[in-house]
Amino acid sequence: MEAMQPNRGTSPPRTAAAAAQQAQVAASLAGAVDLGAVRARAEAAQRAATAPAPTAGGGSYVIDVTESTFQAEVIDRSFQVPVILDLWAEWCQPCKQLSPVLERLAAEGNGTWILAKVDIDSNPRLAEGLQVQSIPAVKAVLQGALAAEFNGALPEAEVRQFLAAVVEAAGGKLPAGADGAQDGVDGAAQDVDDARLDAAEDAVARGDLDAAETAYADILDAEPEHPIASLALSQIRLLRRAEAAGPDAVATADADPTNAAAARSAADVELALGQVDRAFDRLLAVIRSTTGEDRDSAREGLIDLFALVGDDDPRVVSARKKLTAALF
Repeated sequence: MEAMQPNRGTSPPRTAAAAAQQAQVAASLAGAVDLGAVRARAEAAQRAATAPAPTAGGGSYVIDVTESTFQAEVIDRSFQVPVILDLWAEWCQPCKQLSPVLERLAAEGNGTWILAKVDIDSNPRLAEGLQVQSIPAVKAVLQGALAAEFNGALPEAEVRQFLAAVVEAAGGKLPAGADGAQDGVDGAAQDVDDARLDAAEDAVARGDLDAAETAYADILDAEPEHPIASLALSQIRLLRRAEAAGPDAVATADADPTNAAAARSAADVELALGQVDRAFDRLLAVIRSTTGEDRDSAREGLIDLFALVGDDDPRVVSARKKLTAALF
C-alpha cells in the first residue's frame, strides 16, 4: 500500500523520520477498518431497540433480570445506556437497605441508566459468572463489559458519586428514555448489510483511503447515525491525524505530560502503531493529573479511542475501569 500523502504536490518535503513513521502507520492499519466489531454492536443495538420496555416494580427504569433475559436486558441494553446490576438475596439485610436507594435513584435518573436486579439465589449461574463474592454487590455494565463495581451498602452520597462517574465514563450522551431506543436506530430499518458499504470497503481493501473516506462520508451525509459508516470513517480519520501529528508527537507529549492536546496527538500515533495500552495510559495520566478543560479533553479523546478499538476488547474493558476510578 502506498504511504498516505494528503495535499500531494503542495506539502513540504518530509524528513526521513516523518516518512518512516508515515509508512509504519500506514502498514500498521492497512486494511484495519475491521467492521466485525461494529457490526456486532449494531446488531446488539437493534436487539435492544426492539426489546420490551422495562416494567418491573420501582419504576420504568428498574427491571428484574434472570439467566434467560440477561443477554437482552443487560448486555444488549448496555450498548444503549449504562446498566447497573444490583445483586441481592431475600435473606440479605444490607441488600434491603441498598436496593430501595438504587431504585429511587434510578427513577431520578430518568433513563440515564437502568437498574437491573438479580436475585442470586434464583440465578446462581449468573452470580458465579459475575464472580459475586458477597452481597449486596453493584456492578456497572457499559458497552457489553463490566466497567466498575462496589460491594456493601454504601451511603447514598457515595452511591450517587459512583453513578455519576459511570454516566460520565459512558460519555454523557445518553438517551432520555429507558426503552432501549436510540435516535436514528430502528431495529427493522437499520440494515447492517447495507449495500452502500461495498464501495467503501473495496476502497479500504485496495488502500485508497481518499475514496473510502468519501464513500463513508456520503453515507453519513444521507444517514448521520449509520453505525458502521461512522466507526469506519473514524478509523480512517485516525490515520490522517496520526500522520499529521508528525514524528515528534510522542516526544512532545512526553516533555509536557499534562498538555491534553499534545497527549491526544501522541495517543493517536500510538494507537495507529498498535500501541493500544500506551495510548490509553497516556490519556489516563492526563485525566488523573489535570482538571477543567484539559481533563475533559483527555476524557473525550479516550472515549473516542475506546470506540475505535472496540468496547469488547479486553484492553478497553481494563482502561474503562481505570477511567471510572479516575473520575470517581
